[in-house]
Amino acid sequence: MTDLDLLYSEEEEALRAAVRGLLADHCDPAGVIARTESETPHDIALWKALADGMGLAGLLIPEELDGQGATHREAAVVLEELGRAVAPVPYLTSAVVATEALLECGADDLLTELATATTIGALAVALSTAPGGAFRTVRVENGTLHGELTGIADATVADVLLVPADDGGLYAVAAGAATVTAKPSLDLTRPVATVVLEGAPGRRLGDAEPAVRRALRAAAGLLASEQLGVADWTLTETVRYLKERKQFNRPVGGFQALKHRLAQLWLEVVNLRAAARGAADALATGADTDVAVAVAQAYAAPVAVHAAEEALQLHAGIGMTWEHPIHLYLKRAKADSIAYGTAGAHRAALAELVDLQAP
Repeated sequence: MTDLDLLYSEEEEALRAAVRGLLADHCDPAGVIARTESETPHDIALWKALADGMGLAGLLIPEELDGQGATHREAAVVLEELGRAVAPVPYLTSAVVATEALLECGADDLLTELATATTIGALAVALSTAPGGAFRTVRVENGTLHGELTGIADATVADVLLVPADDGGLYAVAAGAATVTAKPSLDLTRPVATVVLEGAPGRRLGDAEPAVRRALRAAAGLLASEQLGVADWTLTETVRYLKERKQFNRPVGGFQALKHRLAQLWLEVVNLRAAARGAADALATGADTDVAVAVAQAYAAPVAVHAAEEALQLHAGIGMTWEHPIHLYLKRAKADSIAYGTAGAHRAALAELVDLQAP
């Protein structure tokens, strides 16, 4: 396995600072909670600020197509910050998943639209599908598409749906030509929907299997950075709270039992950072990508969930209230734990990749 660069460059740190500053101004926890109670959970104004104002929608798109020509390392930094804010924007689904599928197909016109934030894309494959896993397709009849697809993340806000069909093709379908129905989702900041096509016209872009495989691999690898952001925020916020809260006239964080729990959690988050950075670097360089992605996802989900659960417990009663944002992080961590394959699925894939099958 080649050496991985796990450190952040100066440019990546500058990008982090810019994204964090924007989110601090436009994505406060109270606002996110309020949106989850409305019929429009997505923050389109924030998406426009990120995607158009900062040009982040086109990070992975070449400059000749009006993108930034950056790598997965930069996209990972953005996703870390979005995870820290549980930002209700379709960045992962449009700027990563849909973009990767279109790059595989060479759909330059749609890539330009995504890069300039004039279009939001969504791959019509269930959010739970692992890289290399089977995915549902729709029927092609007389040049039109027919069928139902479930569990499609951010489909309610998409302008174009990338739909795999039974003839092996990936089709671009205008969202207005489909019936998109939002469904109950544990993670209120990343809604899922059912997509029904009844004679919808579609434009064939290329072969579905390699496009979906590439998109889901990048999604799984970069999801680890979002999970890192969730875990890092919950740990940082819990430490801050325990330093302030007092019991028996001393900070709660000074009790040895809690120190041990926080120390263990810190070690897990540090290891998660290494795994997430390794996946991002592997995606950027193309070296040992499948192994790095499997390692990251095998480790990321349990750590993010553990960090959020610890935060909920250690905040005591206030952590159980709707007004406190911890529940947003726990729900995102839980939902992410089955997104793009479970940790168990990635462990099994890793075992096969390195030829370490169970006895």
